[in-house]
Amino acid sequence: MNDLKKDFPLLMQDEISYLDSASTTQKPQQVLDAIQHAYTSYNANPGRGMYTLAEEATEQYESARNTVAQFIGAKPNEIIFTANATAGINLIAQGWARQHLKSGDEILLTELEHHSNLLPWQRVVKETGAQLKFIPILPDGSLDMRKIDVLITERTKLVACTHSSNAIGTSVDVAAILARAQQVGARTLIDACQTVPHQAINVASMGGDFLVFSGHKLLGPTGVGVLYIKESMQDAVQPLSLGGGQPFEVDWDQYTLRKGPHKFEAGTPPFIQAMGLAAAINYLQEKVPFDALQKHEAALCARLIDGLSTMKNVTILGPVDQLKKQGHLVTFVVDGMHPHDVAAYLNQQGIAVRAGHFCAQPLFTKLGYDGAVRASFYCYTQVKDIDHLLQAVRSFHSL
Repeated sequence: MNDLKKDFPLLMQDEISYLDSASTTQKPQQVLDAIQHAYTSYNANPGRGMYTLAEEATEQYESARNTVAQFIGAKPNEIIFTANATAGINLIAQGWARQHLKSGDEILLTELEHHSNLLPWQRVVKETGAQLKFIPILPDGSLDMRKIDVLITERTKLVACTHSSNAIGTSVDVAAILARAQQVGARTLIDACQTVPHQAINVASMGGDFLVFSGHKLLGPTGVGVLYIKESMQDAVQPLSLGGGQPFEVDWDQYTLRKGPHKFEAGTPPFIQAMGLAAAINYLQEKVPFDALQKHEAALCARLIDGLSTMKNVTILGPVDQLKKQGHLVTFVVDGMHPHDVAAYLNQQGIAVRAGHFCAQPLFTKLGYDGAVRASFYCYTQVKDIDHLLQAVRSFHSL
């Protein structure tokens, strides 16, 4: 993977150790070129015009949908382009859960969830009278999977969980959770923002109803996310917005909508961004074998964990053994230093990390911390970036 960094213009401009890829990834020149080409070659509203340029834009937009579908093992009509993963979760929360849940029903989450997979369900339970329940974490940050048979019952109507924690890196056994949910007829939503960029995902074999991820976390542009809705579920989901591009027929007092995916894509879609996302997927498939990527990232995790473990004033959060085998991020606390101060000091050393609670405040409350420092990796991260970080953290002792 060491030869990939040259493809990323921002990383070549300055000597920077960019260790915040769980938040957003850098973009290779191939993706930047694809976006530029799309704006200069296909910039017309897809699905509307009857002229050649608009028809080409439509073809390229739907080609991007096909690329995404193949990437995650879905059918093209099961792929809905959204603004981001958060928008996808909110669409299911309001377009399905609010329509179907009632008092006495239950939604099950985990204690690992990002705010984007917590707040929408808090609103749903307030609106419907349903209840929220949580699969608890153990002291090491792993999930207490022994609880799922008790927590997932006939009252459970939806299980919405992360595939991997953005905050402490815990990998979740979604197969076991989905299997139990299916036993009781509960619907399922997977937040795959931290897994789709790092491992092969096949939604057909996974068996869930809904799945979301964001384009900007896998080398693609901002402003585009993906919501997978299983074909058999699409009629039960109402669109979050209404407008152009959706209707099959409209009169003054009524309308009928097209079938998915266009049913859910009101207004001008993020078609240029979708083309950029397709270019990012093509880059990954051509240059970043997932098996090699996972080994690369796990080795970086192990190197950082081993180095931090020698420092008495550093506490590593999350399931350390799991992270050393299959992780892509490491979260830690420096005793006696606020995470923001640590990040500010590292920034002075040319190291970019995330600090805070990573939009997972209830999780950090449960762990007993106000926040932490997170270093996260991707295909362009190098061993020298990890050594740079370790050297800087060691220098805290001399402050």
